[in-house]
Order: sequence, then C-alpha cells, then structure tokens
Amino acid sequence: MTFGRGGAASVVLNVGGARYSLSRELLKDFPLRRVSRLHGCRSERDVLEVCDDYDRERNEYFFDRHSEAFGFILLYVRGHGKLRFAPRMCELSFYNEMIYWGLEGAHLEYCCQRRLDDRMSDTHTFHAADELGREQARPAGPEAAPSRRWLERMRRTFEEPTSSLAAQILASVSVVFVIVSMVVLCASTLPDWRAAAADNRSLDDRSRIIEAICIGWFTAECIVRFIVSKNKCEFVKRPLNIIDLLAITPYYISVLMTVFTGENSQLQRAGVTLRVLRMMRIFWVIKLARHFIGLQTLGLTLKRCYREMVMLLVFICVAMAIFSALSQLLEHGLDLETSNKDFASIPAACWWVIISMTTVGYGDMYPITVPGRILGGVCVVSGIVLLALPITFIYHSFVQCYHELKFRSARYSRSLSAEFLN
Repeated sequence: MTFGRGGAASVVLNVGGARYSLSRELLKDFPLRRVSRLHGCRSERDVLEVCDDYDRERNEYFFDRHSEAFGFILLYVRGHGKLRFAPRMCELSFYNEMIYWGLEGAHLEYCCQRRLDDRMSDTHTFHAADELGREQARPAGPEAAPSRRWLERMRRTFEEPTSSLAAQILASVSVVFVIVSMVVLCASTLPDWRAAAADNRSLDDRSRIIEAICIGWFTAECIVRFIVSKNKCEFVKRPLNIIDLLAITPYYISVLMTVFTGENSQLQRAGVTLRVLRMMRIFWVIKLARHFIGLQTLGLTLKRCYREMVMLLVFICVAMAIFSALSQLLEHGLDLETSNKDFASIPAACWWVIISMTTVGYGDMYPITVPGRILGGVCVVSGIVLLALPITFIYHSFVQCYHELKFRSARYSRSLSAEFLN
C-alpha cells in the first residue's frame, strides 16, 4: 500500500466512534472486502471511495456506520463466535451493515437466517409507505411530470384507503357494495325469497340489476387499479387481485352461458355449473381485507407462519393415522360379533379422530368398548397438547403483524392529516 504515512506500520479504523488498530499486513488479507480494499488505494480519492473520511496525520479511516454491528461482525471474522444479530437492532439494518462490509446472509447462524428471510419476505408491507415518503420528500422539478404525479396519486387512492380523503370515500363505497352484494346473495338462498321471485318476476329482475351494478363497480375498480399500477406483472400476482378476478369472472361466465343457452331461467338455475359460479361471489367478502387491518393481519400472519402451520398439520396427520388405526382395531377388529359398525374402516375412524382431537365431538360416532373409550380420552388430551404447541409462535407473529400494519396505517393517516391541513 503506497497511500498514507510511509513509516506507519498500522492503520486505525474508526467505525462510528469505535477505533480499531490493524497492521498493514493484516489489512491486506482482511476477511471483510471493504476493509481489504484500503490496501490497494493509491490516492486519497481512492480512499474516499471506500470510507467516508480520512485523517492523513493519524492515518485514520472513518466509516459512518453502526459501531455495535461492526463489533459483532469483527468478532465473527476473527473466529471468536458465530455471526448473530446485534441485540435491539433491526434484522434488515444489521443485514445492510453486513452487505456494506462484504458479508452475505449465508454467514449468519441458521436461526438468524430464518429471521432475516421472514423479514425480507415481508418488506412489501412497508413498500408502499416508503414510496409515499420518497414521493413527499422529492422536490418538484421538470422531471416530475404532472401526469406522473397524477398516476401516483391515483395509485395511492386505490391501493391505500388511509392515504387521502378521496381514498377513504372510495374505500367506504367499495365496502358498501360488498355488503349489498353479500346481502343479496344470502337472501337469494332463502326459500321465501325463491318462492317470491318465482311469483314476482320483478323481484328477480331487481336482484339481478343490483348484482350487475355491484359487478360493474368491482370491474371498473379492478381495471383502474391495473392501469395505474407500476408493475403490471406484479399486480396480477398479488393474492388480493387474484381473488378479485375470481370473484368477477363467474358473473361474466354466467352471462355468456345465458346468451348461449337461452333465456329459460328455470333451466339455467337447474344447472350445477351456474349455481357454483353464482356462489363464488362469496369471494367478495375477502375484498374487505383491503380496508380492515384485522383481515390483513390474519393474511400476513398465515404467510409468515406457514412453517408452523405445516408443522401443526403434520402433528395432526401423524396422530390421526395412529389413533384411527388403533380405534378401528379396538372397536371393530378384535371382536367381529359385537363390533362397532361406525369404525368399520380406518378412513371412517379418521373422522372420529379429527373431531375428537379438535374437541368438537359431534356425537355421530363414538367408541362403545372400554379400551376404545380409554383410547378416546387419550386422543382428546393428545389433540389439546398438539394443537397448543405451535400456538405461541403464531400468537407472537400475529401481534407483530398487527403492530406493523397499524404503524403503516398511522403513517398514511398522518399524511392524510397534513394534506387536509394544507
């Protein structure tokens, strides 16, 4: 290394106020790429491309980074332990420090890798809020075209119900349409409603008009959101947008079936396919997840806890296989003369096991032998224990998701308040 004081045998790294002295020979092969790059710097300009400041007199290199995180990283590269997250530090912030110094996620301990994967998979939660902050902080200039600002405003209006007064009004109207469509759908299944619709043609026509208006609103909303979206491919892949498509498409399919099969409504109602398509409107209820933090929290929790959910299903399946085989043997396989016909097969016994483990107990089938009843008690207790094991992880994830989404909503609410005052 030719830059720096020629007689100095060591250099000083100042990371956020914490100083570390390293020899020049150690600096050459230092495990952190950013630090080792200092050895090849030939000028002060090269040095300032690696660090934030340089003191020639002290031969000191200053890095405006997190000192505690660098301490953990330095312990790891010196072989004094395994790399784990620093206490009271965000996983993503610590990961950014790792990337800065030249490490990767694979250097982390497995448990920390899992935490990092969970946080990185959920960065979309705050993506919209960060975009909002950047747009508000960005100065107006020639590059910020009015059409672009209008598209961004429209995007926030349709995607974030708390981003503006217009977004809140639009969300309220959408909720009203969802409620009206659900009420009409539920009422159409009542026997009295069907009898009245058969006698009074106008009642059936009114329900169809209401259904058409609701579908028209949902279709227009979906089209506008697609047009103003930044990434069309990402828009199509989002779960809520897929649900919107599944809720809207059956109506147009039923309209096409009406066109091709004629106007005989009695014949159409008798078709199983048409009844299934009409019942798929129940997916509209999930549209409420756009406007209520509770449903968003549930979806985000299920996404984060899919490992725990799979583990829970494995527990239940293993226990169900064991208890169903034993119950079929005790109730039907040992004594054929007094056998319990409800447990004639293992698949039939699986139904009894699942309603017993979940403590539902319909009573449609139950053991009649003493060993079978003892096994039933063990089955119930085992179900309580197995179901309770992953609940703690799911509960903590639910609380964390709720606070994150609430924080995101609060950011948009503050933006709405500032916009209203201005």
